Amino acid sequence: MSQPRIPVIAIDGPTASGKGTVAQRVAQQLGWHYLDSGALYRLTALSALRSNTQLSDQERIAALAATLPCSFSGAAVRLSDLDVTEAIRAEEVGNAASKIAVLPAVRQALVGLQLSFRRAPGLVADGRDMGTVIFPDASLKIFLTASVEARAQRRYKQLIDKGFSASITDLSRDLEERDARDAQRAAAPLRPAEGAFVLDTSGMSADQAVAQVLRWHAQISA
Repeated sequence: MSQPRIPVIAIDGPTASGKGTVAQRVAQQLGWHYLDSGALYRLTALSALRSNTQLSDQERIAALAATLPCSFSGAAVRLSDLDVTEAIRAEEVGNAASKIAVLPAVRQALVGLQLSFRRAPGLVADGRDMGTVIFPDASLKIFLTASVEARAQRRYKQLIDKGFSASITDLSRDLEERDARDAQRAAAPLRPAEGAFVLDTSGMSADQAVAQVLRWHAQISA
């Protein structure tokens, strides 16, 4: 008799839509594992930047991704022995991550690493292709979105709270560019997965979004 598949909640959406915060809280409340797939791309981008690798060098960056010496402990992210939790959230790294994410070889190199996070009792995974490519058999698929204005305000607050300088105008432009890049790329373009629930968080608090995701989970699990 075959073993039941480990359940997955896949939460996709554009930058600063709130998917990371929502996914983390849902995982915590369910007692499940959590995958921030965007962190893997940011770690790869950080490795490329620190090794002076051209962001267009697909082969070299794919090799970096395939041997990424990363580890996660709670909210902490490490690259080799370095704590890079804050470093990977810098705008330069985020923009670089968006650029290398269009490279098919890089995406393929990270597939196995992402799949390895699927462990009992379950996984909440957030990203841009969790429900469409990585976990197409996810028990619950959600697409979180929000207006560019709302996302820029959130990102601005995050950066200011962490001591980074920021400009709403620049952030809005960067978000629009990232959205276009993510939606138009040939490899795993950003879009809602088939059967996904779409949740616009523009006027919602994180608590409200988490509650809605948990309601959907309860409905499909009943």
